[in-house]
Amino acid sequence: MQATVNGSASLPERVIYLDNAATTPCIPEALAVMVEALSGPCGNPSSHYSIGYEAKAVLDAARAQVAAALNAQPGEIFFTGGGSEADNWAIKGAAFTRSRQGKRHLITSAFEHHAVLHSMRSLERMGFEVTYLPVSPEGFVRVEDVAAAIRPDTALISIMMANNEIGTIQPIREIAALAREHGIWMHTDAVQAVGSIPVDVKELGVDMLSLSGHKFGGPKGVGALYCRKGIWPQNLIDGGGQESRRRGGTENVAGIAGMGKALELAVKDLEHRMTHEQQLRDYVIDRVLKSIPDARLNGARAPRLPGNVNLSFPGLEGETILLDLDMHGICASTGSACNSDSLDPSHVLLSIGVPEEIGHGSMRFSFGPQNTMEEAEYLCSVLEEIIPRRRAMSCMWLQSENKARSFSLKGEN
Repeated sequence: MQATVNGSASLPERVIYLDNAATTPCIPEALAVMVEALSGPCGNPSSHYSIGYEAKAVLDAARAQVAAALNAQPGEIFFTGGGSEADNWAIKGAAFTRSRQGKRHLITSAFEHHAVLHSMRSLERMGFEVTYLPVSPEGFVRVEDVAAAIRPDTALISIMMANNEIGTIQPIREIAALAREHGIWMHTDAVQAVGSIPVDVKELGVDMLSLSGHKFGGPKGVGALYCRKGIWPQNLIDGGGQESRRRGGTENVAGIAGMGKALELAVKDLEHRMTHEQQLRDYVIDRVLKSIPDARLNGARAPRLPGNVNLSFPGLEGETILLDLDMHGICASTGSACNSDSLDPSHVLLSIGVPEEIGHGSMRFSFGPQNTMEEAEYLCSVLEEIIPRRRAMSCMWLQSENKARSFSLKGEN
């Protein structure tokens, strides 16, 4: 059955998935190597007999794939249970290691993922000091603010490579150079960046980098932490001698195999994917800002992740828009999937100066390689129908109209 919007666009029979920043579909090639790993020899990769060696060979191949994608060495890649674990390990491990040298101060930004922010708050409860840097209205951490925050006892700087909600890409290379100049360890949460834009750890100059398999066509529940040779954050998970004695627990062989294959293919086709996703992104931004009064783009147009669109529709609640979109077969998000059960406005939007009442009416659309221009056009047609209709029923819109029109953010038309 198909529905029409404004008598023109037809709803495709399949669901239109526009929440690739939350998770991506597992690609067939990754699924195939996972099935092979699960149905093949059942050995533990730490066991010293033939089928154990076969399982270890699968891990070694995936480690090499991840390392090649990042321009790292295989010995610098350590597998984890996901991006959040990698963030926790990098931040807490660095803090504990460097505290033995009298360094108990850390620097991060106000709009990091909660895996970073909550790790920092956990360390504060243990007596560490944390500086939370402000973010510009365009959605960037300023290098000069990082420089001003550095102290003799600074142990770690952790700044995300690309924001997971508004997609702005941060000046990591410049911040990492500053950190190295002062003998400070540098970590970047690159979960949203890896597989979406080029990521070269040598070019960036970072000491640690987190990634997660399900953000680029791999399975959920598996990730990795890059640690530059010579960098040794204290273990987060103790146990056996797995991952060169740095992360205890039998490795998820099938998941790791799927992540390695997915990242290999994502990087191989990266230029084409970026161009395609950017075309969809720019079409939606341009059309919505032109056709829907008072719609606002959150975050600068560039540098921005190719598939990220984050828009505010003053006078409405994001949850209402989300339900309307779902009724039209469109999957989207009001922000980070990791904070979807909260009624509070996005801390990311608040950090760039979006008023609370406008932040409540924000939506994130994130495109992937599987999305089409037809889907982008359909999304715009649906928004052009539901936003005016919902506003006509909204007392909040009538009350906030004047404030909405006085609110200015870079990127609006």
